[in-house]
Amino acid sequence: MVTTASDTHAHDEIQRHVRGYLIVFAALLLLTAVTVAVSYLHLPTHTAIGVALAIACVKAALVAAFFMHLVSERKAIYALLAVAAVCLVGMFGLTWLGWYDQVRLW
Repeated sequence: MVTTASDTHAHDEIQRHVRGYLIVFAALLLLTAVTVAVSYLHLPTHTAIGVALAIACVKAALVAAFFMHLVSERKAIYALLAVAAVCLVGMFGLTWLGWYDQVRLW
């Protein structure tokens, strides 16, 4: 059987993708271990939640970028993701303001 240049290129392309997926998998495992390690630090509740949410956002971004193939999408997808991130931050801000308002009333 004779291998052509296109077969070699396809094989190299698949190997590159698999290597990337394994790196992302290792990063997700590491971030999960970091989340567990942070839980043993006995941080104040609001700080622990903030750190856990930050780590979860990084993990979600990795999953979306690589496993959902958004890393190779057009700029319009990134613009929509930016809008979603701004909305998420806004919702966190509104939640914080509501909590702050309750604390201030006490």
